[in-house]
Amino acid sequence: MSKVVKAVYKDGVLKLLEPVELREGEEVFVRLERYENRVRRLRKYRGMLGKASREEIEELLLEAEFERL
Repeated sequence: MSKVVKAVYKDGVLKLLEPVELREGEEVFVRLERYENRVRRLRKYRGMLGKASREEIEELLLEAEFERL
């Protein structure tokens, strides 16, 4: 499973803002990106992909990031 999830950092803990499908104790890799930077990257592609939704652009960015690994 690969998914972009918004989170908030408070009192030294990252709290996910939406549910995820993980088993208790399952280990994952976490990549942090400030919200402002993510929005700036998304805006760069506005109009280039026709009427692509924000979710579609997010998915394309995520796929491109995993292709680089």
